[in-house]
Amino acid sequence: MSAITLLDGGFSRELVRFGAELRQPEWSAGALIDCPEAVRKAHDSFYRAGAEIATTGNYAVVPYHIGEERFARRGLELADLAGRLAREAADNVHESHPGARVAGCLPPACGSYQTDRFNPDQARKILAPLVEGLTPYVDFWLAETMSSLAEIQVTAETAAETGKPLWISCTLQDDDNGDADRPPLLRSGETVEDAVALAVDLGAEALLFNCSAPEVMEDAILTARRKLAVLERELPLGVYANAFVNKAGEGEANEGLSDMRADLSPEGYLTWTDRWVAAGATLIGGCCGIGSDHIAAMHDRYKPEQRAGAVA
Repeated sequence: MSAITLLDGGFSRELVRFGAELRQPEWSAGALIDCPEAVRKAHDSFYRAGAEIATTGNYAVVPYHIGEERFARRGLELADLAGRLAREAADNVHESHPGARVAGCLPPACGSYQTDRFNPDQARKILAPLVEGLTPYVDFWLAETMSSLAEIQVTAETAAETGKPLWISCTLQDDDNGDADRPPLLRSGETVEDAVALAVDLGAEALLFNCSAPEVMEDAILTARRKLAVLERELPLGVYANAFVNKAGEGEANEGLSDMRADLSPEGYLTWTDRWVAAGATLIGGCCGIGSDHIAAMHDRYKPEQRAGAVA
């Protein structure tokens, strides 16, 4: 088995655990505004659980969540704060986690899952201050919850001038929970194979799949591996699934604290991570509803020799 790199988990419930109040429309951006200490504690919690990478907590720092006027006024400031809090957490665990890294979150600029709302020009204007604010603190970029090829392309282009590595993470259609007769598709309906080809063309250093049901992830990894073989290229692959009760494609990400599946306890989630690892994934973590206890269980499974250091 190839070495596994552990990502962190979903931020929302971890923020609530440390005293933040999640409300609409600000969602997790409200924690940066009103309770930044909870953001730092959430990063610390994931690192203590064994995560090797902290993703900056600016996913909701977009006009869709905080409004156009406040984004124009405070977007850069909040991105800087998100980067600084994640970097402080990484530096704080340097002795026990000498390889701790910070991923700069490049979120869906025009709304999660909403491919029809994506506007390239607007996206560039939204992403630019996020990139500027995060650049001093991050080791690489994580373009996450990408729903379409156009969204991937624009997001990658916006960060390209920083010279920092890029990881791309796509969200998948999961309303049928992994129908074996349908190939894995981005929420736009475009294929995982085309996403792989674009990631290679863009020079991405990893391709992941996130914020979708666990059932659709294994096929996405296998499809990606087959496409990479055809292209005669290698690219690390990863998964961080969500624990949402399936709503058959209805609604948007971060509408509220969604119901969580009872079968995705830390032990239940491991039954899926084992399948992803067997399929070839080497970057494993969690998205919405997957907390630090899940990351600790993954750490015990894949890196048991490091447990003492992780909890120090």
